[in-house]
Amino acid sequence: MDFPIFHLDFIGDRLLIAMIAILHVLINHGLAVGLVPIVAYMELIGLKHPEWDTLAYKIMFVGFIITTTVGALTGVGIWLSASLINPYSIGSLIRVFYGAWFVEWMVFVTEVILIMIYFLTWKKRKANQKPVDELITKGRHVMIGYFLAVFSWITMAIIVAILGFMMDPGNWNNDKQFWNGFANPMYVPQLTFRTFLAYTTGGVISLCLTMFFTKKDTEIRIKAVRFLSKWIFTFLPLTLIGGYWYYTMIPQGMTDNMSVALGTQQFQSYYDSLILILCGALGAVLVIVGVAYLYPKYTPHKLAFFIPVLLMFALLGYFERVREFIRKPYVIGGYMYSNAVRVSDYPLLNKDGILKHSSFVSTKKVTEENQVKAGKNVFLIACSRCHTTGGVNSLVTKFDDMYGNSGEPWNAGAMKAYISNMHMSRYFMPPFPGNDKEMEALIAYLKDLQFNPAPAEGAQTIGITTEQEITSTSNH
Repeated sequence: MDFPIFHLDFIGDRLLIAMIAILHVLINHGLAVGLVPIVAYMELIGLKHPEWDTLAYKIMFVGFIITTTVGALTGVGIWLSASLINPYSIGSLIRVFYGAWFVEWMVFVTEVILIMIYFLTWKKRKANQKPVDELITKGRHVMIGYFLAVFSWITMAIIVAILGFMMDPGNWNNDKQFWNGFANPMYVPQLTFRTFLAYTTGGVISLCLTMFFTKKDTEIRIKAVRFLSKWIFTFLPLTLIGGYWYYTMIPQGMTDNMSVALGTQQFQSYYDSLILILCGALGAVLVIVGVAYLYPKYTPHKLAFFIPVLLMFALLGYFERVREFIRKPYVIGGYMYSNAVRVSDYPLLNKDGILKHSSFVSTKKVTEENQVKAGKNVFLIACSRCHTTGGVNSLVTKFDDMYGNSGEPWNAGAMKAYISNMHMSRYFMPPFPGNDKEMEALIAYLKDLQFNPAPAEGAQTIGITTEQEITSTSNH
Protein backbone atom coordinates (compact mmCIF):
# COMPACT_ATOMS: atom_id res chain seq x y z
CA MET A 1 0.00 0.00 0.00
CA ASP A 2 2.98 2.27 -0.57
CA PHE A 3 2.00 3.78 -3.92
CA PRO A 4 -0.59 6.34 -5.04
CA ILE A 5 -3.30 4.81 -7.20
CA PHE A 6 -3.73 5.79 -10.82
CA HIS A 7 -7.33 5.34 -11.91
CA LEU A 8 -9.18 6.18 -15.12
CA ASP A 9 -12.85 5.94 -14.28
CA PHE A 10 -14.28 6.44 -17.76
CA ILE A 11 -12.64 3.37 -19.36
CA GLY A 12 -11.29 1.45 -16.40
CA ASP A 13 -7.74 0.53 -15.55
CA ARG A 14 -7.81 -3.01 -16.88
CA LEU A 15 -9.22 -1.89 -20.24
CA LEU A 16 -6.37 0.62 -20.57
CA ILE A 17 -3.80 -2.14 -20.12
CA ALA A 18 -5.77 -4.51 -22.35
CA MET A 19 -5.90 -2.09 -25.28
CA ILE A 20 -2.15 -1.46 -25.18
CA ALA A 21 -1.16 -5.07 -24.46
CA ILE A 22 -3.37 -6.70 -27.09
CA LEU A 23 -2.19 -4.29 -29.79
CA HIS A 24 1.40 -5.07 -28.83
CA VAL A 25 0.81 -8.83 -28.91
CA LEU A 26 -0.78 -8.60 -32.37
CA ILE A 27 2.30 -6.81 -33.67
CA ASN A 28 4.83 -8.93 -31.80
CA HIS A 29 3.33 -12.30 -32.68
CA GLY A 30 2.10 -11.49 -36.17
CA LEU A 31 4.98 -9.34 -37.46
CA ALA A 32 8.08 -9.83 -35.29
CA VAL A 33 7.87 -13.54 -34.49
CA GLY A 34 5.64 -14.76 -37.33
CA LEU A 35 6.57 -12.60 -40.32
CA VAL A 36 10.37 -12.39 -40.12
CA PRO A 37 11.20 -16.09 -40.68
CA ILE A 38 8.92 -16.10 -43.74
CA VAL A 39 10.62 -13.02 -45.16
CA ALA A 40 14.07 -14.46 -44.49
CA TYR A 41 13.17 -17.69 -46.30
CA MET A 42 11.68 -15.79 -49.24
CA GLU A 43 14.87 -13.76 -49.47
CA LEU A 44 16.84 -17.01 -49.49
CA ILE A 45 14.80 -18.16 -52.49
CA GLY A 46 15.54 -14.76 -53.97
CA LEU A 47 19.23 -15.66 -54.27
CA LYS A 48 18.24 -17.59 -57.40
CA HIS A 49 14.98 -15.85 -58.24
CA PRO A 50 15.24 -12.04 -57.83
CA GLU A 51 11.46 -11.51 -57.96
CA TRP A 52 11.20 -13.31 -54.59
CA ASP A 53 13.74 -10.89 -53.14
CA THR A 54 11.65 -7.93 -54.32
CA LEU A 55 8.49 -9.36 -52.78
CA ALA A 56 10.26 -10.18 -49.51
CA TYR A 57 11.56 -6.60 -49.30
CA LYS A 58 8.08 -5.12 -49.78
CA ILE A 59 6.59 -7.37 -47.09
CA MET A 60 9.45 -6.54 -44.72
CA PHE A 61 8.91 -2.84 -45.35
CA VAL A 62 5.42 -3.14 -43.79
CA GLY A 63 6.75 -5.18 -40.88
CA PHE A 64 9.64 -2.79 -40.28
CA ILE A 65 7.47 0.34 -40.21
CA ILE A 66 4.85 -1.11 -37.86
CA THR A 67 7.18 -2.90 -35.44
CA THR A 68 9.57 0.04 -35.03
CA THR A 69 6.76 2.54 -34.42
CA VAL A 70 3.53 1.16 -32.98
CA GLY A 71 5.21 -2.03 -31.77
CA ALA A 72 7.93 -0.16 -29.89
CA LEU A 73 5.50 2.39 -28.43
CA THR A 74 3.06 -0.24 -27.16
CA GLY A 75 5.93 -2.26 -25.68
CA VAL A 76 6.92 0.73 -23.56
CA GLY A 77 3.23 1.46 -23.01
CA ILE A 78 2.70 -1.92 -21.35
CA TRP A 79 5.42 -1.15 -18.83
CA LEU A 80 4.09 2.35 -18.18
CA SER A 81 0.43 1.39 -17.80
CA ALA A 82 1.09 -1.74 -15.73
CA SER A 83 3.50 0.12 -13.44
CA LEU A 84 0.97 2.92 -12.90
CA ILE A 85 -2.04 0.69 -12.33
CA ASN A 86 -0.54 -2.25 -10.45
CA PRO A 87 2.98 -1.47 -9.23
CA TYR A 88 2.72 -4.19 -6.59
CA SER A 89 2.40 -7.02 -9.10
CA ILE A 90 5.10 -5.56 -11.36
CA GLY A 91 7.39 -5.20 -8.34
CA SER A 92 6.79 -8.81 -7.32
CA LEU A 93 7.44 -10.07 -10.86
CA ILE A 94 10.66 -8.07 -11.14
CA ARG A 95 11.93 -9.54 -7.85
CA VAL A 96 11.32 -13.07 -9.17
CA PHE A 97 12.41 -12.55 -12.78
CA TYR A 98 15.04 -9.82 -12.46
CA GLY A 99 17.74 -11.83 -14.24
CA ALA A 100 15.38 -13.12 -16.93
CA TRP A 101 14.01 -9.65 -17.61
CA PHE A 102 17.54 -8.25 -17.83
CA VAL A 103 18.37 -10.89 -20.45
CA GLU A 104 15.11 -10.13 -22.27
CA TRP A 105 15.98 -6.44 -22.47
CA MET A 106 19.42 -7.28 -23.86
CA VAL A 107 17.83 -9.59 -26.41
CA PHE A 108 15.26 -6.92 -27.26
CA VAL A 109 17.97 -4.30 -27.85
CA THR A 110 19.79 -6.78 -30.07
CA GLU A 111 16.54 -7.46 -31.92
CA VAL A 112 16.06 -3.73 -32.57
CA ILE A 113 19.62 -3.41 -33.86
CA LEU A 114 19.20 -6.45 -36.09
CA ILE A 115 15.93 -5.27 -37.63
CA MET A 116 17.48 -1.87 -38.39
CA ILE A 117 20.50 -3.50 -40.02
CA TYR A 118 18.40 -6.09 -41.83
CA PHE A 119 15.99 -3.69 -43.47
CA LEU A 120 18.18 -0.63 -44.00
CA THR A 121 21.02 -2.59 -45.64
CA TRP A 122 18.76 -4.70 -47.85
CA LYS A 123 19.40 -2.83 -51.10
CA LYS A 124 22.91 -1.58 -50.43
CA ARG A 125 25.46 -2.83 -52.95
CA LYS A 126 29.12 -2.03 -53.38
CA ALA A 127 30.10 -0.44 -56.65
CA ASN A 128 31.52 -2.80 -59.30
CA GLN A 129 30.98 -5.82 -57.04
CA LYS A 130 31.47 -9.20 -58.71
CA PRO A 131 28.40 -11.47 -58.95
CA VAL A 132 30.03 -14.07 -56.67
CA ASP A 133 30.86 -11.48 -54.03
CA GLU A 134 27.39 -10.02 -54.32
CA LEU A 135 25.92 -13.48 -53.75
CA ILE A 136 28.08 -13.93 -50.65
CA THR A 137 27.01 -10.53 -49.34
CA LYS A 138 23.38 -11.37 -49.96
CA GLY A 139 23.81 -14.69 -48.19
CA ARG A 140 25.14 -12.90 -45.13
CA HIS A 141 22.16 -10.59 -45.25
CA VAL A 142 19.85 -13.61 -45.22
CA MET A 143 21.67 -14.88 -42.12
CA ILE A 144 20.94 -11.58 -40.39
CA GLY A 145 17.27 -12.20 -41.13
CA TYR A 146 17.43 -15.64 -39.53
CA PHE A 147 19.23 -14.24 -36.49
CA LEU A 148 16.49 -11.60 -36.22
CA ALA A 149 13.84 -14.34 -36.31
CA VAL A 150 15.61 -16.25 -33.53
CA PHE A 151 16.04 -13.20 -31.29
CA SER A 152 12.40 -12.22 -31.80
CA TRP A 153 11.36 -15.69 -30.67
CA ILE A 154 13.67 -15.61 -27.63
CA THR A 155 12.08 -12.35 -26.49
CA MET A 156 8.67 -14.01 -26.61
CA ALA A 157 10.00 -17.17 -24.94
CA ILE A 158 11.18 -15.24 -21.88
CA ILE A 159 7.99 -13.19 -21.53
CA VAL A 160 5.82 -16.31 -21.89
CA ALA A 161 7.56 -17.76 -18.81
CA ILE A 162 6.42 -14.73 -16.83
CA LEU A 163 2.87 -14.92 -18.23
CA GLY A 164 2.69 -18.60 -17.35
CA PHE A 165 3.97 -17.87 -13.84
CA MET A 166 1.16 -15.36 -13.32
CA MET A 167 -1.37 -18.09 -14.13
CA ASP A 168 0.20 -20.98 -12.24
CA PRO A 169 3.46 -20.42 -10.31
CA GLY A 170 3.65 -24.15 -9.64
CA ASN A 171 6.03 -25.06 -6.85
CA TRP A 172 7.24 -21.46 -6.48
CA ASN A 173 4.63 -20.73 -3.80
CA ASN A 174 6.31 -23.37 -1.62
CA ASP A 175 9.93 -22.92 -2.63
CA LYS A 176 10.47 -19.41 -3.94
CA GLN A 177 13.36 -20.12 -6.30
CA PHE A 178 13.79 -18.54 -9.73
CA TRP A 179 13.75 -21.77 -11.72
CA ASN A 180 10.59 -22.93 -9.97
CA GLY A 181 8.92 -19.78 -11.26
CA PHE A 182 10.46 -19.86 -14.73
CA ALA A 183 9.77 -23.55 -15.39
CA ASN A 184 6.13 -23.27 -14.34
CA PRO A 185 3.56 -25.86 -15.52
CA MET A 186 2.10 -23.47 -18.10
CA TYR A 187 5.39 -22.50 -19.74
CA VAL A 188 6.11 -25.11 -22.42
CA PRO A 189 2.47 -25.63 -23.50
CA GLN A 190 1.85 -21.88 -23.78
CA LEU A 191 5.13 -21.28 -25.61
CA THR A 192 4.31 -24.07 -28.07
CA PHE A 193 0.85 -22.65 -28.72
CA ARG A 194 2.05 -19.06 -29.10
CA THR A 195 4.91 -20.05 -31.43
CA PHE A 196 2.66 -21.88 -33.88
CA LEU A 197 -0.03 -19.21 -33.58
CA ALA A 198 2.55 -16.53 -34.42
CA TYR A 199 3.78 -18.46 -37.46
CA THR A 200 0.21 -18.98 -38.67
CA THR A 201 -0.62 -15.30 -38.22
CA GLY A 202 2.60 -14.27 -39.95
CA GLY A 203 1.68 -16.52 -42.88
CA VAL A 204 -1.79 -15.02 -43.16
CA ILE A 205 -0.38 -11.47 -43.10
CA SER A 206 2.23 -12.35 -45.71
CA LEU A 207 -0.42 -13.90 -47.95
CA CYS A 208 -2.54 -10.76 -47.74
CA LEU A 209 0.41 -8.49 -48.53
CA THR A 210 1.45 -10.73 -51.42
CA MET A 211 -1.94 -10.16 -53.05
CA PHE A 212 -1.27 -6.41 -52.96
CA PHE A 213 2.40 -6.50 -53.97
CA THR A 214 2.09 -8.83 -56.95
CA LYS A 215 0.08 -8.69 -60.15
CA LYS A 216 -2.62 -11.17 -61.09
CA ASP A 217 -1.57 -14.24 -63.10
CA THR A 218 2.15 -13.56 -62.65
CA GLU A 219 4.44 -16.46 -61.84
CA ILE A 220 5.65 -14.88 -58.60
CA ARG A 221 2.10 -14.51 -57.31
CA ILE A 222 1.20 -18.11 -58.10
CA LYS A 223 4.33 -19.51 -56.49
CA ALA A 224 4.22 -17.19 -53.47
CA VAL A 225 0.53 -17.86 -52.83
CA ARG A 226 1.12 -21.62 -52.90
CA PHE A 227 4.18 -21.35 -50.67
CA LEU A 228 2.36 -19.23 -48.09
CA SER A 229 -0.74 -21.43 -48.24
CA LYS A 230 1.40 -24.47 -47.46
CA TRP A 231 2.99 -22.54 -44.60
CA ILE A 232 -0.44 -21.75 -43.12
CA PHE A 233 -1.73 -25.30 -43.63
CA THR A 234 1.37 -26.59 -41.83
CA PHE A 235 1.16 -24.37 -38.76
CA LEU A 236 -2.58 -23.93 -38.26
CA PRO A 237 -3.13 -27.60 -37.25
CA LEU A 238 -0.06 -27.37 -34.99
CA THR A 239 -1.61 -24.26 -33.44
CA LEU A 240 -4.78 -26.19 -32.65
CA ILE A 241 -2.78 -29.06 -31.14
CA GLY A 242 -0.68 -26.64 -29.09
CA GLY A 243 -3.83 -24.81 -27.98
CA TYR A 244 -5.45 -28.03 -26.80
CA TRP A 245 -2.30 -29.01 -24.88
CA TYR A 246 -2.24 -25.56 -23.29
CA TYR A 247 -5.93 -25.87 -22.37
CA THR A 248 -5.39 -29.23 -20.66
CA MET A 249 -2.71 -27.67 -18.42
CA ILE A 250 -4.91 -24.84 -17.15
CA PRO A 251 -5.88 -25.40 -13.49
CA GLN A 252 -9.49 -26.44 -12.86
CA GLY A 253 -10.37 -23.22 -11.03
CA MET A 254 -9.38 -21.22 -14.09
CA THR A 255 -11.30 -23.32 -16.58
CA ASP A 256 -14.39 -22.69 -14.44
CA ASN A 257 -13.98 -19.01 -15.39
CA MET A 258 -13.91 -19.83 -19.10
CA SER A 259 -17.57 -19.20 -19.85
CA VAL A 260 -17.44 -15.71 -18.32
CA ALA A 261 -14.03 -14.98 -19.85
CA LEU A 262 -15.20 -15.94 -23.33
CA GLY A 263 -18.62 -14.33 -23.33
CA THR A 264 -18.64 -11.93 -20.34
CA GLN A 265 -21.36 -12.28 -17.71
CA GLN A 266 -24.03 -11.04 -20.12
CA PHE A 267 -23.34 -13.79 -22.67
CA GLN A 268 -21.90 -16.64 -20.60
CA SER A 269 -24.98 -18.74 -21.34
CA TYR A 270 -23.94 -18.61 -25.02
CA TYR A 271 -20.58 -20.27 -24.28
CA ASP A 272 -21.17 -23.25 -26.59
CA SER A 273 -22.32 -20.96 -29.39
CA LEU A 274 -19.24 -18.78 -29.01
CA ILE A 275 -17.01 -21.85 -29.26
CA LEU A 276 -18.74 -22.73 -32.54
CA ILE A 277 -18.24 -19.17 -33.80
CA LEU A 278 -14.52 -19.36 -33.03
CA CYS A 279 -14.26 -22.71 -34.82
CA GLY A 280 -16.17 -21.20 -37.74
CA ALA A 281 -13.67 -18.34 -37.88
CA LEU A 282 -10.80 -20.81 -38.20
CA GLY A 283 -12.80 -22.67 -40.83
CA ALA A 284 -13.20 -19.45 -42.81
CA VAL A 285 -9.42 -18.94 -42.72
CA LEU A 286 -8.91 -22.47 -44.04
CA VAL A 287 -11.46 -22.01 -46.82
CA ILE A 288 -9.94 -18.77 -48.13
CA VAL A 289 -6.39 -20.11 -47.90
CA GLY A 290 -7.50 -23.39 -49.48
CA VAL A 291 -9.05 -21.62 -52.45
CA ALA A 292 -5.86 -19.59 -52.86
CA TYR A 293 -3.76 -22.76 -52.89
CA LEU A 294 -5.94 -24.76 -55.26
CA TYR A 295 -6.78 -21.92 -57.65
CA PRO A 296 -3.96 -19.36 -57.42
CA LYS A 297 -4.96 -17.90 -60.80
CA TYR A 298 -8.58 -17.46 -59.76
CA THR A 299 -8.25 -16.24 -56.20
CA PRO A 300 -10.89 -13.92 -54.72
CA HIS A 301 -10.40 -10.17 -54.83
CA LYS A 302 -7.35 -9.11 -52.87
CA LEU A 303 -9.52 -7.31 -50.30
CA ALA A 304 -10.94 -10.73 -49.35
CA PHE A 305 -7.54 -11.62 -47.91
CA PHE A 306 -8.03 -9.06 -45.18
CA ILE A 307 -10.65 -11.41 -43.76
CA PRO A 308 -8.17 -14.11 -42.60
CA VAL A 309 -5.94 -11.39 -41.14
CA LEU A 310 -8.81 -9.85 -39.18
CA LEU A 311 -10.00 -13.28 -38.03
CA MET A 312 -6.52 -14.28 -36.81
CA PHE A 313 -6.13 -10.93 -35.04
CA ALA A 314 -9.55 -11.41 -33.44
CA LEU A 315 -8.63 -14.90 -32.26
CA LEU A 316 -5.28 -13.74 -30.91
CA GLY A 317 -6.87 -10.76 -29.14
CA TYR A 318 -9.63 -12.93 -27.73
CA PHE A 319 -7.07 -15.42 -26.46
CA GLU A 320 -5.30 -12.62 -24.60
CA ARG A 321 -8.57 -11.49 -23.01
CA VAL A 322 -9.45 -15.01 -21.91
CA ARG A 323 -5.94 -15.66 -20.55
CA GLU A 324 -6.02 -12.46 -18.52
CA PHE A 325 -9.50 -13.15 -17.15
CA ILE A 326 -9.35 -16.81 -16.20
CA ARG A 327 -6.51 -16.33 -13.72
CA LYS A 328 -8.82 -14.26 -11.56
CA PRO A 329 -9.20 -13.76 -8.65
CA TYR A 330 -5.40 -13.67 -8.82
CA VAL A 331 -2.97 -11.51 -10.69
CA ILE A 332 -0.24 -13.97 -9.61
CA GLY A 333 -1.76 -17.36 -8.99
CA GLY A 334 -2.11 -18.21 -5.30
CA TYR A 335 0.18 -15.32 -4.29
CA MET A 336 -1.46 -11.98 -5.09
CA TYR A 337 -5.09 -11.13 -5.76
CA SER A 338 -6.16 -8.98 -8.70
CA ASN A 339 -6.68 -6.07 -6.27
CA ALA A 340 -2.88 -6.15 -5.70
CA VAL A 341 -3.20 -7.47 -2.14
CA ARG A 342 -1.07 -10.48 -1.26
CA VAL A 343 -2.95 -13.50 0.01
CA SER A 344 -0.72 -13.62 3.09
CA ASP A 345 -1.62 -10.01 4.00
CA TYR A 346 -5.37 -10.62 4.24
CA PRO A 347 -5.52 -11.63 7.94
CA LEU A 348 -3.73 -8.42 8.95
CA LEU A 349 -5.79 -6.17 6.67
CA ASN A 350 -9.07 -7.79 7.69
CA LYS A 351 -8.14 -6.96 11.29
CA ASP A 352 -6.54 -3.50 10.98
CA GLY A 353 -8.15 -2.31 7.75
CA ILE A 354 -6.50 -1.33 4.47
CA LEU A 355 -6.55 2.42 5.14
CA LYS A 356 -4.21 2.12 8.13
CA HIS A 357 -1.57 0.45 5.97
CA SER A 358 -1.92 2.78 2.96
CA SER A 359 0.59 5.59 2.65
CA PHE A 360 -1.25 7.93 0.28
CA VAL A 361 -4.64 8.41 1.90
CA SER A 362 -6.15 11.33 3.79
CA THR A 363 -8.43 9.01 5.80
CA LYS A 364 -6.41 6.61 7.91
CA LYS A 365 -9.52 5.33 9.63
CA VAL A 366 -13.28 5.53 9.11
CA THR A 367 -15.32 8.00 11.16
CA GLU A 368 -18.91 9.19 10.94
CA GLU A 369 -17.72 12.48 9.47
CA ASN A 370 -15.52 11.02 6.73
CA GLN A 371 -17.40 7.81 5.91
CA VAL A 372 -18.15 8.62 2.25
CA LYS A 373 -14.68 10.04 1.64
CA ALA A 374 -13.07 7.03 3.29
CA GLY A 375 -15.32 4.79 1.21
CA LYS A 376 -13.99 6.40 -1.94
CA ASN A 377 -10.45 5.59 -0.83
CA VAL A 378 -11.47 2.02 -0.04
CA PHE A 379 -13.00 1.71 -3.51
CA LEU A 380 -9.82 2.95 -5.17
CA ILE A 381 -7.61 0.61 -3.17
CA ALA A 382 -9.76 -2.51 -3.24
CA CYS A 383 -11.89 -2.26 -6.40
CA SER A 384 -10.55 0.20 -8.96
CA ARG A 385 -8.14 -2.13 -10.75
CA CYS A 386 -11.12 -3.95 -12.24
CA HIS A 387 -14.10 -1.65 -11.69
CA THR A 388 -15.15 1.95 -12.23
CA THR A 389 -17.92 4.02 -10.64
CA GLY A 390 -19.51 5.28 -13.84
CA GLY A 391 -17.52 3.91 -16.77
CA VAL A 392 -16.69 0.44 -18.08
CA ASN A 393 -17.57 -2.34 -15.62
CA SER A 394 -19.17 0.20 -13.29
CA LEU A 395 -20.07 -0.89 -9.76
CA VAL A 396 -23.02 1.49 -9.82
CA THR A 397 -24.34 -0.27 -12.91
CA LYS A 398 -23.72 -3.68 -11.31
CA PHE A 399 -25.80 -2.84 -8.25
CA ASP A 400 -28.46 -1.16 -10.38
CA ASP A 401 -28.79 -4.39 -12.35
CA MET A 402 -28.94 -6.45 -9.17
CA TYR A 403 -31.83 -4.30 -7.95
CA GLY A 404 -33.61 -4.49 -11.32
CA ASN A 405 -33.00 -0.78 -12.08
CA SER A 406 -35.98 0.01 -9.85
CA GLY A 407 -34.64 3.40 -8.79
CA GLU A 408 -35.19 2.49 -5.15
CA PRO A 409 -32.37 3.19 -2.69
CA TRP A 410 -30.10 0.20 -2.30
CA ASN A 411 -30.28 -1.70 0.98
CA ALA A 412 -27.03 -1.37 2.93
CA GLY A 413 -27.54 -4.65 4.78
CA ALA A 414 -28.08 -6.60 1.58
CA MET A 415 -25.05 -4.94 -0.02
CA LYS A 416 -22.88 -5.86 2.96
CA ALA A 417 -24.05 -9.47 2.86
CA TYR A 418 -23.27 -9.62 -0.86
CA ILE A 419 -19.83 -8.00 -0.64
CA SER A 420 -18.87 -10.25 2.28
CA ASN A 421 -19.60 -13.38 0.24
CA MET A 422 -19.16 -12.24 -3.37
CA HIS A 423 -16.06 -14.39 -3.85
CA MET A 424 -18.12 -17.48 -3.05
CA SER A 425 -20.60 -17.00 -5.90
CA ARG A 426 -18.39 -15.03 -8.28
CA TYR A 427 -15.18 -17.01 -7.93
CA PHE A 428 -13.32 -14.59 -10.19
CA MET A 429 -13.70 -11.91 -7.49
CA PRO A 430 -11.15 -11.67 -4.65
CA PRO A 431 -12.48 -11.45 -1.06
CA PHE A 432 -12.94 -7.97 0.38
CA PRO A 433 -9.57 -7.05 1.90
CA GLY A 434 -10.60 -4.53 4.59
CA ASN A 435 -12.47 -4.62 7.89
CA ASP A 436 -16.18 -4.15 8.61
CA LYS A 437 -16.01 -0.38 9.04
CA GLU A 438 -14.27 -0.01 5.69
CA MET A 439 -16.86 -2.21 4.03
CA GLU A 440 -19.60 -0.02 5.47
CA ALA A 441 -17.73 3.07 4.23
CA LEU A 442 -17.49 1.56 0.74
CA ILE A 443 -21.23 0.87 0.80
CA ALA A 444 -21.92 4.44 1.92
CA TYR A 445 -19.81 5.75 -0.97
CA LEU A 446 -21.59 3.55 -3.52
CA LYS A 447 -25.02 4.49 -2.15
CA ASP A 448 -24.03 8.15 -2.45
CA LEU A 449 -23.05 7.53 -6.10
CA GLN A 450 -26.46 6.01 -6.81
CA PHE A 451 -28.12 9.42 -6.71
CA ASN A 452 -25.04 11.68 -6.94
CA PRO A 453 -22.89 10.20 -9.70
CA ALA A 454 -19.39 11.51 -10.12
CA PRO A 455 -19.03 14.00 -13.02
CA ALA A 456 -17.93 12.53 -16.32
CA GLU A 457 -14.73 14.52 -16.22
CA GLY A 458 -13.88 13.15 -12.79
CA ALA A 459 -11.32 10.62 -13.97
CA GLN A 460 -8.81 10.32 -11.17
CA THR A 461 -5.47 10.36 -12.90
CA ILE A 462 -3.37 11.68 -10.01
CA GLY A 463 -3.98 9.22 -7.22
CA ILE A 464 -6.43 8.27 -4.56
CA THR A 465 -6.48 11.75 -3.11
CA THR A 466 -5.87 15.24 -4.39
CA GLU A 467 -2.33 16.50 -4.66
CA GLN A 468 -2.92 18.82 -1.71
CA GLU A 469 -4.17 15.92 0.44
CA ILE A 470 -1.18 13.77 -0.49
CA THR A 471 1.21 16.55 0.53
CA SER A 472 -0.69 17.07 3.77
CA THR A 473 -0.62 13.37 4.58
CA SER A 474 3.08 13.03 3.74
CA ASN A 475 3.92 15.92 6.05
CA HIS A 476 2.30 14.06 8.92
